[in-house]
Amino acid sequence: MTAPLLEFRHPTWEWQTPATVTEEILLRAHTAAHVERIRNATEDFDADTPAHPHIYEHAVRATGAAVDTARAALRGKNAFSLMRPPGHHATRDRAMGFCYFSNIAVAALDALANGAERVGIWDFDAHHGNGTEDIVANNPRIAFASIHQFPGYPGTGTRSFGNVHNFPVAPLTPRSAHVAEVRRALDTLVAFKPDLLLVSAGFDAYAGDPITEMTLAPEDFTTFGQWLRETNIPAGAILEGGYSDELPELIDAFLSGWS
Repeated sequence: MTAPLLEFRHPTWEWQTPATVTEEILLRAHTAAHVERIRNATEDFDADTPAHPHIYEHAVRATGAAVDTARAALRGKNAFSLMRPPGHHATRDRAMGFCYFSNIAVAALDALANGAERVGIWDFDAHHGNGTEDIVANNPRIAFASIHQFPGYPGTGTRSFGNVHNFPVAPLTPRSAHVAEVRRALDTLVAFKPDLLLVSAGFDAYAGDPITEMTLAPEDFTTFGQWLRETNIPAGAILEGGYSDELPELIDAFLSGWS
């Protein structure tokens, strides 16, 4: 399990139980009809997004953790949300791809409502953050950059426009080339001069992940954490994908590089 490993290796880290997010905050990113569908779910949304018992309660805790993460970052504290379900596939009005609410988009919009002027979102999950893009596209106070496998689920993210910067990477792209694209995406966000960086930290671009065809090694996630630290921009990270047995080690690699 991820939390016991992190607690054992980093005994000085502070742990916090997330609060649930309010409907008012959710409605900055999602339609009222969407929130109601999640709250009253009785049928699966798709093959990957079941109507689990109490899924609304689980989802609002995950989104609440993302909001708490962004608020902590604005106070000058690095923070990471270990919560699931993930969020970056949930669009304004659709749950899909294991995602019910767009945790990071909700957190970004909440940050803008609470003192941030510009927010950058760095999504290095192996899948395109189509839900994040759907919600933040054309918002001049947010810059979004996604590095993802293409072709691959959900089949989007092939073009950039306005405040949206997509970096599609072909399956089995050499590791060094993939890492270079992640760096290019971060540089694009830093050039936006955000006063907050939020990270969709997915670990399914790891070479051993069972559902993708990518080539990253654990030390690459350490490098991403180091790069994040070197920006000197207040930052918060939110767990997205990652389905290998090595997930705890990959998260630790990223957080150890960042801390």
